[in-house]
Amino acid sequence: MSKSLPKIGLLGGGQLGRMLLQAAIDLDLQIACLDPDPEASCHTLTTQFTQGSFQDYDTVYNFGKQFDLISIEIEHVNIEALEQLEAEGIKVYPQPHLLRMIQDKRIQKTFFQTHGFPTADFRLIESATEIIANEDFLPAFNKLGKGGYDGKGVQFIGTAADASKGFDAPGLLEKAIDFDKELAVIVARNPQGEIKAFPAVEMVFHPVQNLVEFLVSPAAISPEIEKEAEQIAVSLIDKMGLVGVLAVEMFLTKDGKILINEVAPRPHNSGHQTIRANDTSQYEQHLRAITGLPLGDTKAHSFSGMLNLLGADGFTGPAKYEGLDTILGISGVHPFLYGKKITKPFRKMGHITLLGESREEIEQKAEQVKQSIRVIA
Repeated sequence: MSKSLPKIGLLGGGQLGRMLLQAAIDLDLQIACLDPDPEASCHTLTTQFTQGSFQDYDTVYNFGKQFDLISIEIEHVNIEALEQLEAEGIKVYPQPHLLRMIQDKRIQKTFFQTHGFPTADFRLIESATEIIANEDFLPAFNKLGKGGYDGKGVQFIGTAADASKGFDAPGLLEKAIDFDKELAVIVARNPQGEIKAFPAVEMVFHPVQNLVEFLVSPAAISPEIEKEAEQIAVSLIDKMGLVGVLAVEMFLTKDGKILINEVAPRPHNSGHQTIRANDTSQYEQHLRAITGLPLGDTKAHSFSGMLNLLGADGFTGPAKYEGLDTILGISGVHPFLYGKKITKPFRKMGHITLLGESREEIEQKAEQVKQSIRVIA
């Protein structure tokens, strides 16, 4: 049976959109992008770039009504406009009611709890003053209900003396977990209900910025833990009924339990390496899922790693990539630059995928690359 290709509108034109566009070319999918930044990573690559806010109702609605299908590369978008578009018969994947739930960590965590998915204990709070009232629950992380992104909106509260560091807005206190590893499983589902998961990866976070600094695949976990992590992710996307890609971040505790940390309903930092390391990339998988195509094989071909390339501290201005020629001379090292003209301290400017025959080789290459490249101005 022949399948006509839908016209796709994408909310967001950043680096995730850029990699979606790269995958879309192979499937001859035409994707238009909406982004507030006139210099967004996608602005010269898309067939149609619209500058405008993806959080404004009229902008999203007027942009979206031109297309057969709407998707996202960032979840902080105007849900009401997407609901209206969906009501008018335009496909919106992932679905607006799921974006509404995931946008608010309070609702997201309550969903996990209500449906029996393992997650850290938490308490809902309305303001920073309630932190002191929950002193018995500390140490914990205060997370903003809405608006947190890329490590922003999360604050560690060790004791009641730290309460002033908390957010004076609705949020939650999440029990600090003594974990052994942070894992992520990316899973995809199409409208027909087909589901496939990528192998679990292990994440190491930047100590200051709370961003993924380095990841390695496969994670150094037992086959039993790998199977359990995959099953949790598969069960979660199935229960949600989400169409598209879902990144499920997890803690592996010291006593061997898996707890869901949070989810992202889109391609994710923890799946960048799939472009080179896996049979199907997370970006191609997202496009297959939302357009109702069969999902691709997620098999990994080698050990892999991924380093985020952040703007060097102390540099703001037109970006220069110091040491790029050095890392390009290393076998199995693949840089992906995001086309951002201006660098700022710790801004995501690109990432580097590493391929090798062992975890040790990946870690050695990661250290070599970290010592060799900087983004300066």
